[in-house]
Amino acid sequence: MNSGKILVIEDEPVIRSSLRRLLTRNNYEVTEAASVTDTRELALESFDLIISDLRLPGEPGTTMIQLAAQTPVLIMTSYASLRSAVDTIKMGAVDYIAKPFDYDDMLQAVANSIRQKREAAPVPKTAPVIEARPAHSETKKVQLSENPAGIIGQSQIMQTLFNRINRVAPTEATVLVFGESGTGKELVARALHETSKRSQQTMISVNCAAIPETLIESELFGHEKGAFTGAATTRNGLIEAADGGTLFLDEIGELPLEAQARLLRVLQEGEIRRVGAVQSRKVNVRLIAATHRNLKEMAENGKFREDLYYRLNVVQLTLPPLRERGEDATLLAQYLLKKTTERMGIDDPMILSPDAMMAISRHPWPGNVRELENAIERAVILSEDEMITSDLMGLDCAISSANHKNEPQQQGDKTLSMEDYFIRFVLEHQHQMNETQLSNKLGISRKCLWERRKRFGIPRKEASL
Repeated sequence: MNSGKILVIEDEPVIRSSLRRLLTRNNYEVTEAASVTDTRELALESFDLIISDLRLPGEPGTTMIQLAAQTPVLIMTSYASLRSAVDTIKMGAVDYIAKPFDYDDMLQAVANSIRQKREAAPVPKTAPVIEARPAHSETKKVQLSENPAGIIGQSQIMQTLFNRINRVAPTEATVLVFGESGTGKELVARALHETSKRSQQTMISVNCAAIPETLIESELFGHEKGAFTGAATTRNGLIEAADGGTLFLDEIGELPLEAQARLLRVLQEGEIRRVGAVQSRKVNVRLIAATHRNLKEMAENGKFREDLYYRLNVVQLTLPPLRERGEDATLLAQYLLKKTTERMGIDDPMILSPDAMMAISRHPWPGNVRELENAIERAVILSEDEMITSDLMGLDCAISSANHKNEPQQQGDKTLSMEDYFIRFVLEHQHQMNETQLSNKLGISRKCLWERRKRFGIPRKEASL
């Protein structure tokens, strides 16, 4: 099936041919040109996308933005220049991509640009909060669509999760959310609440690990006046506060056994008894619990009530770690960069450099989304211009031997293309530029340039005497 018609304008035959093969293999119909002049006789409106190099013989690639009218133009540049990138966006380019580019990044940018052209109308406000889309290359997009719960993700594993949320949310089933720290378990709970029949009621979130063990029962179930030293008045608990709505218990594996017994009664009988009270009170809450611990194993070892575990585990949703979510890492990085600059009141757009995007995609992110968010915020604070580089994020190239062991093998042509771009640029320019100038042009740090020289076997030129 034809995924779209694309015009590629590139004066270097090797790059033009490589790009044509990549796009053709992914079901795009490709027309080639070596300059803007070569396109004068073409019906530009017949193309779904124009990919043009910035620096061309004669007129620059940005000329196509005016000539193409309604056809989106994606600009390529072998110079990872922030200013040229920002300028092309301001001139009307749909996107830009810097060489050397990753094949997946190019395909993603192409699919996103064509999707934007084909989407004739905005998504209606009545659309589902979480929309699952087929994870095929022609339907992937970089456009940052945010649902009310703030979940961002296009990988297949996240699409499966979204589907399950949509199926479970309208029910009254108790849900157990499992995932590593920092993966966004509370966002899943909020998505369940906001797409449920209780969405207009209160959602109470409680981190069981943050409340001292001596106070947890009083906090959750409330207490009567005089129930213990310091109980000067009767107080409602958080479960009562959630009556009619949703109660989210994060890190439920930290809940003491005594409190577990009380919680079991809430699930079985729909009632609570305050600390120090004689009479029980009816409550109507939907419980969503979350943990990063293996509750089944804890139950087998007597550290968690087995009957409570089975009451909680009616539906289990597993939130994958960021390292298993593929391109979602770069998608999230762009989203978080946008939100961070907005929160800090920064008006000028900030851009992730190509090397930062590569480092983000390769980093294992043991702290998951929380670690990525902190890295983005740190980079925004430290950045002296609009370009966010990998070293500002504290990742540098994120190319260590440990990372390479966990990195999936890339296709030979994809790896060759990236090496080819880097090697060609360094060999052609290292006699006219010093290491600082080379790294600036490539959009990477000097350390990263040195590491790549070692990896690709390119020695530094001898300093002239």
